[in-house]
Amino acid sequence: MNNIRILAVSGSLREKSYNTALINAVAKLAPNDIEVLVFDDMNSIPLFNPDRENENISAVTNLKKALKKSNGLLISSPEYAHGISGVLKNALDWLVSGDEFPYIPVALANTSPRASHAQTALREVISTMSGVIIENASITVALLGTELDENGIINNSEISQHIIEKLNIFKTHITNNDSTPMD
Repeated sequence: MNNIRILAVSGSLREKSYNTALINAVAKLAPNDIEVLVFDDMNSIPLFNPDRENENISAVTNLKKALKKSNGLLISSPEYAHGISGVLKNALDWLVSGDEFPYIPVALANTSPRASHAQTALREVISTMSGVIIENASITVALLGTELDENGIINNSEISQHIIEKLNIFKTHITNNDSTPMD
């Protein structure tokens, strides 16, 4: 396996979200042998209802297809009331009964030093869904309280090097463990 594809998801709908800025920067900083696809339609995913799982809901279908075509998943989530964002939990709920998520390598991105409760909750959800968290590929960048946007992240050599290093670690794990996309 030479090239890999990583699906990146932000758990924030906020226009100036640090989480979204981070995953957009990750996509632009990715080395040539790593494609990072940003899923940017979280706001179109309806509230999860098991009665609707067999419906063709465009945003849900697109999320499932993108995940199925990926070797790994990068999730960046804010912390709301000591938990993960509702929009992220909702998207994950839509993936629970499918075959796209189990055993997918997952890297977590954290943009706040105060997001420990959300990270713990997210780890629990991912483990329950049989995702495989790759701790040493997870990205921690303290952006809270800074004015850094996507371009600021890209232009900060320390942060951009950290991101590239973590992407390469993720690629090595994926390559060594044959995380071939299902589709």
